[in-house]
Amino acid sequence: MNEIQNTMEERPMYPTKASGLKNRRILGETLIRSLLFLAGIFSILTTLAIIYELGKEAWLFFRLPEVNLWQFLTGTSWQPHINEFGVLPLVTATLVTTFIAMLIAIPLGLATAVFLSEYATNRSRNTIKPVLEILAGIPTIVYGYFALTFITPLLRFIFGSDVVEIYNTGSAGIVMGILILPLIASISEDALNAVPRSLREAAYGLGATRLEVAIKTVIPAALSGIAAAIILGISRAIGETMIVAVAAGAGPNFTLNPFKGAETMTGHIVRISGGDLSYDSIDYNSIFAIGLLLFSFTLLLNIVSQRIVRRFREVYE
Repeated sequence: MNEIQNTMEERPMYPTKASGLKNRRILGETLIRSLLFLAGIFSILTTLAIIYELGKEAWLFFRLPEVNLWQFLTGTSWQPHINEFGVLPLVTATLVTTFIAMLIAIPLGLATAVFLSEYATNRSRNTIKPVLEILAGIPTIVYGYFALTFITPLLRFIFGSDVVEIYNTGSAGIVMGILILPLIASISEDALNAVPRSLREAAYGLGATRLEVAIKTVIPAALSGIAAAIILGISRAIGETMIVAVAAGAGPNFTLNPFKGAETMTGHIVRISGGDLSYDSIDYNSIFAIGLLLFSFTLLLNIVSQRIVRRFREVYE
């Protein structure tokens, strides 16, 4: 017995360097790490290149004697051919369509996520998931003509053809909400599924119903992911192009009425850039100024999203 104990004390329990096992770099792992690093560098350089080009061309616009930065941000008339450069009509149209889209996408997307996470059977989930993926995969130009040929006539039938114009921000916003719904539903469902099962079981143990568990336990625990999904949806709505270009209208109009036609920032960029513009003309440079403002909106939303995620993130052991 003593001999066996002495042998065990002499023999190390775990392999050491003396046993010949050393930390070795695997070639494949090093290659993958390098490719991931290059991908990150490429994305950063691409973003910087976009900022540089937008800033360079926008500077050519703002340095013109006819252009005033304060007038650009607060003016209510956008007519570059007569030196009126108020971008508010384009901004308000963008915000109106985005607001309507989020009124549709947030409640429906969140309700869909809760249903898939807390209520749906495997059969229901396998049916609803592909439908959401189909909605996300439809080309936006198809959504645009759907808004123009179906939603707009429906709104004109409900509210009257004298109230709802053929081109209006309301129909564009509704269809944008349908477009964004799969994005919010998918990300929110992932956030809900990440909540530990133990929290649900604890709530059930205290006598909570399934609805109370979903609303009072699961959703608050997944708030950071849901907030990030909503902000990403807002960014997607602000940057949407083809739906508003087809259905919202083709002329700047300073109005908050969703039944009136108005042109968004992206729609204006599409319309102007598709025309016969000469390089370094005032119309050509103006679309880069609008693009820089649009980029600033998206950047601000991404920063807010990161702060919200860090603020409300729940860490579970």
